Amino acid sequence: MAIQEFSDDDLLMISGIQHIAFCERQWAFIHIEQQWSENVLTIEGHHLHEKVDDPFEKENRSDTSILRSLPLVSRKLGLYGIADVVELIKADIADTAGVEINGKTGKWLLLPVEYKRGKPKPDERDEVQLCAQAACLEEMYKTKIGKGYLYYGETRHRHEVPFTELLRQLVTNYATRMHELFSKSITPAPVFKPHCKLCSLKDICLPSSLADQSSASEYLKNALSD
Repeated sequence: MAIQEFSDDDLLMISGIQHIAFCERQWAFIHIEQQWSENVLTIEGHHLHEKVDDPFEKENRSDTSILRSLPLVSRKLGLYGIADVVELIKADIADTAGVEINGKTGKWLLLPVEYKRGKPKPDERDEVQLCAQAACLEEMYKTKIGKGYLYYGETRHRHEVPFTELLRQLVTNYATRMHELFSKSITPAPVFKPHCKLCSLKDICLPSSLADQSSASEYLKNALSD
């Protein structure tokens, strides 16, 4: 059975996977309704990425090379975007995960690194974004990537992220859900949670008041049907 591949017109932004992992409604506001609102968290995030994303800057050592702002695409997941940093590590001759890179001799292992403001999250939203980048690299270079790193601006430390089968399945599930919502132009109803207060779209979403109205409406409907 042939695996479906997405066309250029159907590709969605890889950065959206962190949004849908945080909240489906937030993802829909940004990627379907094209609404966005800056807060101090997003501004600090942009500032950190500006210091990282220089497509003309490369760092090279004999056994390591660093590529910045590398374009990514996965037609199996239907995602595209840009990797903050991809470290190239010189591969042993016997290492089957090594790939050839234009302009470089020998073979190299790919190691995606994503830069984030703040500190590690209590959920998997950063990990799935990094794993999605790895999935793109694997498809583009026909290789297998076992791990990547998340670097946090607040802790000034990078954390290793193993790309487990569970994490890879989460990436597939989120990508599938993104395409499902996008194809039907669906903005999910609000579900008020404690993390809503951190969302830059809370004044547009109104999760607390709308969720309360939804609950009240459901209560009245059930009461009238008794």
